[in-house]
Amino acid sequence: MPGEDIHQQWVPSFNPWLVAVSVMLATVMEILDTSVANVALPHIAGNLSATTEEATWVLTSYLISNAIILPATSWISRYIGRKRFLIICIGLFTLASALCGAAPSLAILIIARVLQGMGGGALQPIAQAVLLESFPPEKRGAAMALYGMGIVVAPIIGPTLGGWITDNYSWRWIFYINLPIGALAAFMANSFVEDPPYLKNEKPGKIDYTGFGLMALGLGALELTLDLGEQRDWFESSLICFTAAVSALSLLSFVIWEIYTPEPIVNLRVFLNRNFAVACGMIATVGTVLYATTALLPLFLQTLLGYPAVLSGEAVSPRGIGAIISMVFVGRLIPKVDTRYLILFGFGLLSYSIYLFTGLSLDISMSSIVIPMIVSGFALGFVFVPLTTLSVATLPQRDIGNATGVYNLMRNTGGSIGIAVMTTLLVRSQQVHLSVLTEHANQYNPAFLQAVAAIQKALGGGSGPGTDASNAYALIYQLIARQAAVLAYNDVFWILTVLSALCVPAVSLFKKVRNARPVAGAH
Repeated sequence: MPGEDIHQQWVPSFNPWLVAVSVMLATVMEILDTSVANVALPHIAGNLSATTEEATWVLTSYLISNAIILPATSWISRYIGRKRFLIICIGLFTLASALCGAAPSLAILIIARVLQGMGGGALQPIAQAVLLESFPPEKRGAAMALYGMGIVVAPIIGPTLGGWITDNYSWRWIFYINLPIGALAAFMANSFVEDPPYLKNEKPGKIDYTGFGLMALGLGALELTLDLGEQRDWFESSLICFTAAVSALSLLSFVIWEIYTPEPIVNLRVFLNRNFAVACGMIATVGTVLYATTALLPLFLQTLLGYPAVLSGEAVSPRGIGAIISMVFVGRLIPKVDTRYLILFGFGLLSYSIYLFTGLSLDISMSSIVIPMIVSGFALGFVFVPLTTLSVATLPQRDIGNATGVYNLMRNTGGSIGIAVMTTLLVRSQQVHLSVLTEHANQYNPAFLQAVAAIQKALGGGSGPGTDASNAYALIYQLIARQAAVLAYNDVFWILTVLSALCVPAVSLFKKVRNARPVAGAH
């Protein structure tokens, strides 16, 4: 087909690496903002006279608007032009960042974060689509290595960077630093990024208001359910039951509508492509493992080992070092090695690195965290880059933009679900272990009575025998509670290990693709 020839033969006017830097500058800025505000929430709450629970809407509002825009990126790009849409998004994100930094109240900050999420939501799929289209097939692995480096490393260094800026300056500067970066990104995008011919010639058609409305309602309700579920005790809360029901009904209606409407805002038919469908399931797993470990490990270090916030962030950051090391050369391996073998190796190594966390204790050293984090980062390089390349390898080039929006949504949704579910399992598992361990703390257990006597003797300076006994019981309960918490963390990391390991045999579901070259017209 002549149209397909245009898709294959088009090359950008500028060096593809200039194009890559242009789109990745904005993308890394946006990804940083998904995690950089986490450690600043207590400061934001105190400065704006809000509770910590109210301040969590600073994160939730961003995620909701971000999730809604992600899958609609391809359609909007066709409607107004991708380059124009990219520059508008960068401008909106940058201006919203300035509004966030200057916000006089929590309400204004939340509104600004909604605008920021709307501007930032499209940056990831646009960057991925531009990179895949700007580079020839044999160099797409290297391009995805650059993209993967930003996607994996940015969320990891975000908390550390946010903590340092907040401690040394003000929480407002975590938003103000986006201004010069956004201005440079907009200038470079305007100078070097261009729309390919087939995108200029395609007509977007009518606006799918029904599909967009169902998607926005479903994803918004889902984010609310995940973010507020643990705080409201999940389905014991009428609010969570309502948001979960709204999300389920809206998303089901959205899927049915998008399948049968002639001009859908999100083309779900890309899931008929086996490689893409399998890759989406795997990237959701990667999101679950990546975001869950990034959230749980600092919590373990701070609450049980007494690490300060910045030091706990530094313990997690070495994952970025491992990712950089592997991504430096994994892009060169993709044209030479079957990508399925690379993904197989990556998930095998990832499951092993998470397994190393199943032996956490109160006596571990910093190296017990840092080494597995480096290994997991190295593994993610072998997962993320080949998986991203293989996900669109058998899709026609005109579908890449739509597919990347859905693909990124799956990763982000996997991360949101992972954090919510693993946090809930952590709390429930801790309660179970606490119940089992406290059964042994009774007057019929000689070991328990011996421990109480030893502690009473050590606390001999108290105001009386009764006080010494109460203090002894309190200390023993604290020790039991801490041990129950450690066992709960081990349980959660076992679940994440099994989840990662299940992806190893799932690699066999991929069709073999020679050099990960896209096949025109493949379905």
